[in-house]
This record gives sequence, structure tokens and C-alpha cells, in this order.
Amino acid sequence: MIASKEVKAKENSSVELTVTIKKESIKEAYAKLLNDYSKKIQIKGFRKGKAPAHVLEQKYGEGIKEEAAMNIVEESLKVVFDEIDEKPLPYSVPSLQEGSELVNFDEDYKYSVVYDVFPTLKVGSYKDIEIESPDAKVLKKDEDREIEKLREQNAVVIEKTDGKVEKDDIVTINYVELNEESKEIEGTSREDFVFTVGTGYNIYKLDDDILGMVKDEEKILDKDFPEDFDNKDLAGKKVKIKVTVTTIKVNELPELDDELAQDISEKYETLKDLRADVKKKMKETLDKKLKELQFEKIMDKVIEDSGIPIPESMLKAEMDNSWQNFMVQSRMDEKQLLQILEMQGKTKELLLEEWRPNSTKSLKVQLLIAKLIEDEKIEASKDEVEEEIKTQAIDSGQKLEEFKELIEKNNYTSHIENDVKNKKFIDFLISKNTITKGKKVDYLDFLENNF
Repeated sequence: MIASKEVKAKENSSVELTVTIKKESIKEAYAKLLNDYSKKIQIKGFRKGKAPAHVLEQKYGEGIKEEAAMNIVEESLKVVFDEIDEKPLPYSVPSLQEGSELVNFDEDYKYSVVYDVFPTLKVGSYKDIEIESPDAKVLKKDEDREIEKLREQNAVVIEKTDGKVEKDDIVTINYVELNEESKEIEGTSREDFVFTVGTGYNIYKLDDDILGMVKDEEKILDKDFPEDFDNKDLAGKKVKIKVTVTTIKVNELPELDDELAQDISEKYETLKDLRADVKKKMKETLDKKLKELQFEKIMDKVIEDSGIPIPESMLKAEMDNSWQNFMVQSRMDEKQLLQILEMQGKTKELLLEEWRPNSTKSLKVQLLIAKLIEDEKIEASKDEVEEEIKTQAIDSGQKLEEFKELIEKNNYTSHIENDVKNKKFIDFLISKNTITKGKKVDYLDFLENNF
């Protein structure tokens, strides 16, 4: 059937495959299709299946030729793809090129298709690279801040019975707007409204106005809101509000002692145990983020020195996956999400185009990692996989046996192996390059990317 085949490389890891089919094969395919149709088609003046072939050809010949050609294309591509190395990516549909639908029985039939193949990478230098990494450390003030957070989380809210409203107090108020005659305006009253003084979490921004008030005290406030006030209904207006403080509460922090440590977790016996564990976790968080940053900086330089063509179909599949994740994270279906985008003056197409640079970089990193893991023969041993399973079980808060059962049920073992290889590769890459200390960065600023 196939007389010849030729593959030519094109841009962005696509190829053009040209296949020549022997004219005898196309004639045979056409004759078979013509015979099939002659048994099915009803032509005026003839009984069903009794119309002569030449009559059928006169009416439908060109269409049947084109269909025969498409059948030949489909059949021959299956054969060719089994024989050549340049196979199409799973998400790349071969595109038939212009002119391929023309059929002439006097000569062999030639057609061409274009499709994307797995890219061939030209990997640049990935060793002896020098990068600068921020000089960030966990200091005692950082530990103290974390301990203070834990104190606040374990605070007890108690009522102030004989005190005045102060910043950070938790107050409950009743309020209502008054007209020029100091009469209550219907629909503006609110009872038992709770907020923390100083946060501004109230529509009238009453925080400073109620400072010094005591329980059950009533006060009339004259508020003059600026034109640029964030609440448009109040912007540029003068409003009279009657406010009554009904309760004043305060967070009572626990003592910083062994009892607090034991209340936080039974794994701690003393405050010293708690501090040691907090410091350890903070150090682990810092080291992980530093490693991620160092790896990213090295990979940026490797990518810059490498040739990594990204096929359009691969990029489209990556962005489609990002879109699906976006829907999951937003907890909306596609219709709802498109409506939100429309209100923002955007479309799905515009959003995907915004994602294109990051998606391209992400693919380049993924391809490079896979290639270098293969080149450096980085493997995951059974013990390493077992250790990774234990780690992931702890991180997910599941019992080890339940987590293992889940992995086996979902055939997830290969993913765990890849996680191990990726972690080993990150360590390998960092070890083969030079990390110099950059400017000093505060721990919190570093974690929040404020540097």
C-alpha cells in the first residue's frame, strides 16, 4: 500500500509527514467503497442496490474518491506511526495539508500531515553555575513571634465589667442612623454587631469614636465622610449615628509556661520542648523555601543556555490543565467562571494568553528535569520510596497503612517514585553549583517574598 514516506522537521517541534500510496491501493479502496455504496444508495429510476456503478460514479464519484482517500490516510497513518520514531504527541491531532484531498487514479496518491512530536532538547551547561541566595535566618524574634501567635490562638475571651473601650477590645454595639430631627431612620438599625476595635471592620469606621466608652453607654456621633470613602453609599455624606456599647470583651492571653505548652499539644512537656519544635519547624520551612529559590535561579540559567522547543499542542494541554485547576480552586463551574470574567472585561482566551509565559516556562522546567534525571541516571530505591510514603502520610495527616492503601488503590506508586527522583535531582543540581550569600533578609520578609 505505502510506496514511500518522508518526515521533515518544522518549527516548535512539529514535523511534516509525507506519505505516498500506490495508485493500485487507492483504486482498490475506491472500488470497494463504490461497491459498498451501490448496495445501499437509492437512485431514482433504479431499485435499491441495483443502480449501475457508472451511474453512481456520475452522481457521487468525486465525493467517493475523497472519502476513499481519507480512509486510506487513516489506515496508512496507523501503519506509518508504528514504523517511524517521530510519533505524534497524544494531544496533537495530525492536520491534513492543503491539496492532500485531491485524487488522480493515473498516479500514486500523495498526502501530507503536520503534527507535534516530543521535543528534542539541546541541554546547556547545568554545572558550575554561580547564583546568589538571600541571607535569611531564623532569629529569636521570629521564634518569639510564632510563640506569641500560639498564645493568641489559645487566648480566652473574657468580659470587661468595669473598664473602658480600648484598642484591640472586642465590642458589641447597637447602632442606628438619625435624621436632622434626631429621629431614628427606619432600616438603618443594627443590634449586637461585634468587631475588634482598631480593625476598621464596621461600615461607619467607628473605632476611634467609641474609645473610652463604657458598657451600656450611649453616644451620638456626627460623622463627615470624605468623597473618596470606600463605602459609596456614605461617600461625601454627613451622618448622625446613635451608638450603644452593650459588651466589652478582651482576649486574656495564657501565661508563657509549661502548662501552655501542654495545652497546645500533649507531645510537649515543657515550654522548652515547644520552643525547640517551633524553631525546628521554622528552620525546615526556611530551608525548603531557600532550596526552592536556589533551584529556580539555577534552572533559569540552564533554560537560558538550552534549546527547548515547546510544541503548541503541549502548551495548549498545559494551559487547559491550568484552567481546570482554576475552576476547582474557584469552586465554580465553567459557566459561572466565564460570567465573572466577563464582568471583569476578560475572556477565557485572554486569561490563557496571560498564562502563556508561565505555562511555557513550567513546561521547559518539567522537560529539563526529566531529561537530566535520565542523563544523570537518578533512581529511586525501594527504601527511599518507603521513606517518602511515610513523609507524605504524616504531611496529609493520615495513618501510614491507610495512606499506603490509597496509593495502591489509585496506582500512585510511580508518582511517589517521581517525587523521590525530583527531590534527589534538586539536591544534586544545587550540590553541583555555587551558592553565594546575598543581602540579609528578614525571615518574615523572605517567606512573604518582600525582598
